Amino acid sequence: MPPWGIPAAGNHIPHAGIPRPWSTDRTRWTEVGAAFPDGAPWADTYTGGSTHLWAPEIAYTNGRYYLWYSASSFGVNRSAIFLATSPTGDPGTWTHRGTVVESSTSDDFNAIDPALVVDADGRWWLSFGSFWSGIKMIRLDPQSGLRSGTAFHSVAGRGGGAIEAPTIHRRGDYYYLYVSFDACCQGADSTYRVMVGRSTSVTGLYVDRAGVPLTQGGGTQVLAGHGSIHGPGHQTVFSDVDADVLMYHYYAGSGASFLGINLLGYDDAGWPYVY
Repeated sequence: MPPWGIPAAGNHIPHAGIPRPWSTDRTRWTEVGAAFPDGAPWADTYTGGSTHLWAPEIAYTNGRYYLWYSASSFGVNRSAIFLATSPTGDPGTWTHRGTVVESSTSDDFNAIDPALVVDADGRWWLSFGSFWSGIKMIRLDPQSGLRSGTAFHSVAGRGGGAIEAPTIHRRGDYYYLYVSFDACCQGADSTYRVMVGRSTSVTGLYVDRAGVPLTQGGGTQVLAGHGSIHGPGHQTVFSDVDADVLMYHYYAGSGASFLGINLLGYDDAGWPYVY
């Protein structure tokens, strides 16, 4: 099935102040303002003074909203992931809580595209990464939302090739790691596509349908460009009342940017597909 298509700027594209859209039905969305209407000067070191912030990830737990987001510039890995919290999630109510993880030009990873997963034991983990040596994972403190400990896990990579935007979804006995391969943010010429691997452990080893580890470039394709859908990627997956839901960014043939939404089914072997 084609996706529901909602005009949007896409999760991977930077936005000033992090706008907050909301919806009661998953298809009609309304913008209600920015998380940081007065800017985020603590991010200037990574953005070169730009107000553009990237790839927000939001969760509600412990009676408050947690917002992880990244600051960087295209093509460099001088980057950081920050955390803010809010009692309501409303624009202007967010409090800056600090840096979760950062990368420098001397590192072999890129600290952007954060995504939270809570494992079966209630432990919090943050996956992130783009290009360089691939997708990483760190533990978070489940109260503060900041980093816990120094462990650093590598869960996927393409030998320096195009991989980014991880999200991990727990279903049954498996953790499903979704990533985006190839080129984002080039309008109708984008070649982004959604890939997946799975593991019985949140930290891996993740393998694709053929048994190839994602750390060795593996990945089973879930969604790629087709027809008027160009470069679908920077996905997230969550469970709703009717099904698991895949949300992602894509471009129309005109170059206009949209939010795509499809439901996910699972075949007899437990591998996801869109419908």
